[in-house]
Amino acid sequence: MTLRLYDTRAQQLRDFVPLDPENITMYVCGPTVQSGPHIGHVRAALSFDLLRRWLTHRYGRVTFVRNVTDIDDKVLANATDAEPWWALAYRMEQEFTAAYAGIGILAPTYEPRATACVPQMQEMIQTLLERGHAYPAPDGSGDVYFDVRSWADYGSLTNQSVDAMEAAEDADPRGKRNPQDFALWKGAKPDEQADATWQSPWGAGRPGWHIECSAMSKRYLGAEFDIHGGGLDLRFPHHENELAQSTAAGDGFARYWVHNGLVTVGGQKMSKSLGNFTLAREVLAEHDPLVVRYALAAAHYRSSLDLSESSWTEAEAALGRIRTFIERALRVLPKTFGWAEKTPLPVPFVAAMDDDLGIPQALGVVHETVRAGNAALDAGDSESAMAAWHEVRAMLDVLGLDVTRAASGGDAQASALDALVQTMITQRAQARADKDWAAADRIRDAIAAAGITLEDSPAGTHWSIDG
Repeated sequence: MTLRLYDTRAQQLRDFVPLDPENITMYVCGPTVQSGPHIGHVRAALSFDLLRRWLTHRYGRVTFVRNVTDIDDKVLANATDAEPWWALAYRMEQEFTAAYAGIGILAPTYEPRATACVPQMQEMIQTLLERGHAYPAPDGSGDVYFDVRSWADYGSLTNQSVDAMEAAEDADPRGKRNPQDFALWKGAKPDEQADATWQSPWGAGRPGWHIECSAMSKRYLGAEFDIHGGGLDLRFPHHENELAQSTAAGDGFARYWVHNGLVTVGGQKMSKSLGNFTLAREVLAEHDPLVVRYALAAAHYRSSLDLSESSWTEAEAALGRIRTFIERALRVLPKTFGWAEKTPLPVPFVAAMDDDLGIPQALGVVHETVRAGNAALDAGDSESAMAAWHEVRAMLDVLGLDVTRAASGGDAQASALDALVQTMITQRAQARADKDWAAADRIRDAIAAAGITLEDSPAGTHWSIDG
């Protein structure tokens, strides 16, 4: 089978052919850390975590870079006398890291901060000036702009003509030749924090947003790399401008462009500017992190995801069905059946993942395998049940949904609850043996009132939490 990804630039599915099959290279636009993450940020990061995990499964090694934009207009605007911009940026970066880790998103191979790569940005700006694709503002303000009309391919990512584009609003237009020209370097302004500037050949100032990602991706992945990822809302102007300045500087840049769909609220994009966002920390405080991961992964990564309370309820129920099978298998199957190190993934699962990361279809295979495993357990077919258990575990491992560890290990609270319930089960069994039906019924009713279901079988009585 061949992995196919939807390339936004080509506007079609393409067979994925890496530059180096021994090392897949991938750059994803990370957060601008002016405030804490909302659930849309987490969904975006999860989309590329899933892609990275699948690429790792397919190829073995993935060099994954996700940047942190820690110097930006919004960061400076949200700073206060009590908390300087650099302190705010670091604190918010920690919040993003905690939210990502909370749902099992793997840490990047490299996570550069923009402020650590300013020399590389200045070097690229100098190259663009020498090639005739950039110019300094004639008023001596220190601004440097990219000349969009000097680059014939400008607009190729989003299939737009320059004349149809809105004016770039990322910098003061005081020295622009064209309204669409965008800032590569922003001259220092008297009302901005003095420590938010760097010296440059064009005067004190700071980098524009777009040049940051071009310089960081080149520093960590080289002039050409396999995949550039980010949210659909970044296609224009951010990714369009990245592509233009990097290729105008002579770099091959990204060979595939992959964009995730947005989280919406009532059909409207979730964003801080609109005030319709839900903070990630609030969601994670209210829901099991695995439930959050499942709910955010259950829709195809390119589709919009309209979240509601039912999203979490449905995800919890789906995970509950998987957990129940895992627990049944661990109880009923021989204790010596072990943990298979290399279980082949089901062919339909692989086909779904290779078809532009079809997570919804892949989850369908997981649930089909769970149903088959339960049927095998009901029929006493241990061999088929074992095979299903191993396949489910292998698929969950690829998806980062490690319910098997929870089922086989548990934590202190789960162990304590199990001990209490097992005691009540023993007391109920003794009451039934003594034909004290009233006592047996009282114990059964008490267990049921706590939301616990008992399953009587020839192998004994087992319990699970309703849901």
